[in-house]
Amino acid sequence: MRNKSDIKPSEKTVEEAIQIAKATQRPGQKKAETQLIAQGIEKGITLYKKQQKVKARAADKAKKQEAHSKARAKDKMDSVELQVTETKTSVLPWVLLALSWVGFIAFYYSNT
Repeated sequence: MRNKSDIKPSEKTVEEAIQIAKATQRPGQKKAETQLIAQGIEKGITLYKKQQKVKARAADKAKKQEAHSKARAKDKMDSVELQVTETKTSVLPWVLLALSWVGFIAFYYSNT
């Protein structure tokens, strides 16, 4: 695992920090002081970028989790619909059997 001191800011971040430090430089300020300010700005930019990456990862994770839960809910609904359909089709043969028996009985009594 890397320490905080191992993280090296990118060239672009260093250049941005130097530009900002020079833009806010006061008259009579020494070059060493400006460099210290630039280093502080670098750390701030690096920390900000790191926080944004963490937020983006968390948002991605939440988005994926939501998609998975929606898929699970859809699968569950499909399963319930399939069970309802199976129940309806299993009742139909019994209804037809009962109707046929009623028809046979009615036919028998009508002919006697």
